[in-house]
Amino acid sequence: MKCYDCPRNCGIDRTKTKGFCRANDKIVVAKVIENFMWEEPCISGSKGALAIFFSGCNLRCDFCQNYKISHDCSGQSFSPEEFKKYISGFDLSKYSSIDLITPTHYSSLLCEAFKGVECPIPIVWNSSAYENPDIIDKISAFVDVFLPDFKYFSNDLSKKLSFAEDYFEKAAKAILQMRKNKPQNIFNGEVLEEGVLIRHLILPGQVKDSMKILDFIAQKIENPYISLMGQFTPLGKYFSTRLKPIEYKIVISYASNLGLNDGYFQELESADKSFIPNF
Repeated sequence: MKCYDCPRNCGIDRTKTKGFCRANDKIVVAKVIENFMWEEPCISGSKGALAIFFSGCNLRCDFCQNYKISHDCSGQSFSPEEFKKYISGFDLSKYSSIDLITPTHYSSLLCEAFKGVECPIPIVWNSSAYENPDIIDKISAFVDVFLPDFKYFSNDLSKKLSFAEDYFEKAAKAILQMRKNKPQNIFNGEVLEEGVLIRHLILPGQVKDSMKILDFIAQKIENPYISLMGQFTPLGKYFSTRLKPIEYKIVISYASNLGLNDGYFQELESADKSFIPNF
């Protein structure tokens, strides 16, 4: 099983060894949280999401809030068929969506798992956006909503924090493909049933980088729907301070001036370790 699921294109045989993401040839789930209410309102809805946190990650960001599971690959392992049966064991009428969190490095396996599945609620692909357009095409067969976190513009920043100097180039192409495949945001009441919601986490001291990300969204993405986040919590080695209120205000104002008013603008009170799930 040679893996080309993400832009790292390791090409390794995951039945024999592990690549950068630390994953093998199974789908590894670190934690499931039912009725998860910590996503955007159009994802959580009134019932909350069935949040599935996958182990490992193809970015392994220095400041990751889910560090315990993204930098390791422990948890419950499933073959695609076993994962399909596992999902079918939930009463999906109890949730507003299925929230697949950090799923990129399991893309091919999840394509197998969801093949032929008719899901009564939206399936959300909650990712880092560091993905290949051809993989976006494949997963679009079962994914209803793309929820990419568009992280960096600067190559130096992405190299230092996520070991991915080509992050912006790859993420930009992936998000454009997401929008092409899901050209409209379709709502059923409060819930986003199909479409693309682009997240961006503002980092301390990186206001200009955030502005360049917003420039790209405003210029290149049709009907952009965004979620600007100020929840940064200093957990890694490169940042020791929280986002300053003035930095957040500058970015919010810049987005508004670009006409990026559709979406969500997070309260800074979310920048607290208490909001990080207990893994």
